[in-house]
Amino acid sequence: MIPALGLIVGIALGIFLDPSVPVWLQPYLPIAVIAALDAVFGGIRAVLDGIFNDKVFVISFLSNVVVAALIVFLGDQLGVGSQLSTGVVVVLGIRIFSNVASIRRHLFHA
Repeated sequence: MIPALGLIVGIALGIFLDPSVPVWLQPYLPIAVIAALDAVFGGIRAVLDGIFNDKVFVISFLSNVVVAALIVFLGDQLGVGSQLSTGVVVVLGIRIFSNVASIRRHLFHA
């Protein structure tokens, strides 16, 4: 429940505060959001499986965002930023859909 509430509060704050993102940070923001969503859906799955641990969630959330941003930064430095960004999106997208499928099976028994 905590991950879902955190997601809702974060979306609401983003809508009402309308933060601006510095130009140098803009290439990393979409990857960071996808990495954070992976951690959130993993947390929801863990809650439904009865194995949620708040420390594991926080570490997973932060490490996903940092590692994904570092991969994109490294790709930018090597001149292959878009290819590595695509790779990160594909890997995290697969994980997100896997977690959503598990959540769906748990909630709807289907």
